[in-house]
Amino acid sequence: MQQLLAGYATFRSKVFAQHSRHFAELAHGQEPEALFITCSDSRVMPEMITQCAPGQLLCCRNAGNLVPPPEETSSGVGATVEYAVRMLRVPNIIVCGHSDCGEMRALLDEGQLQDMCFLRAWLGHAGPMSRAFRGVMQDPRVWPVEERLHVLTELNVIAQLQSLRAHPTVARGLGRGSLHIHGWVYDIASGEVRSLDPATGSFRPLLLQPSEVETSVEEPMVA
Repeated sequence: MQQLLAGYATFRSKVFAQHSRHFAELAHGQEPEALFITCSDSRVMPEMITQCAPGQLLCCRNAGNLVPPPEETSSGVGATVEYAVRMLRVPNIIVCGHSDCGEMRALLDEGQLQDMCFLRAWLGHAGPMSRAFRGVMQDPRVWPVEERLHVLTELNVIAQLQSLRAHPTVARGLGRGSLHIHGWVYDIASGEVRSLDPATGSFRPLLLQPSEVETSVEEPMVA
């Protein structure tokens, strides 16, 4: 806890003071460029990965980066999606999975969920595609565990995109062309992001060469 308090002290004395004008503007509203749905894993930091400043990215985090179907109204994910699209009019929604996801590991070995009733129920939203994959690939002699985890992580992102499309506000935005959705997988060890190619159904590097892309990024608000 002491580290958190020290960090807050640095934020107040240095970071906030340096960017106080920007925060004063944000106090009157926000216009984020994307809704970023990702896992609650502490190693996944959307603003760091995308180098976004406050106000640029609306984040929705939960165990396993899941998007329950629209008839599930109690999770809060649907409310965030609806608010982002209808009220904030975000032009993009990103569903981002990641390597070494504990929830995906638990899906591969459901014995881990035996005494975790809330997580077990929540992971039911991983979708039929993920369940079918687990049923086919239970034998570790078929695929090594890490390879199965890799594939399941990608399949889960695809399943959540399918669920996202079923939400009425998303469907309308996609139909009008005012909204675009993206599937990403972030690799913790390398920092690489792979993006779903809808034409092939495969995940490919988001950037072929980062240096090839000209960027105009605000300086991150760090001490």
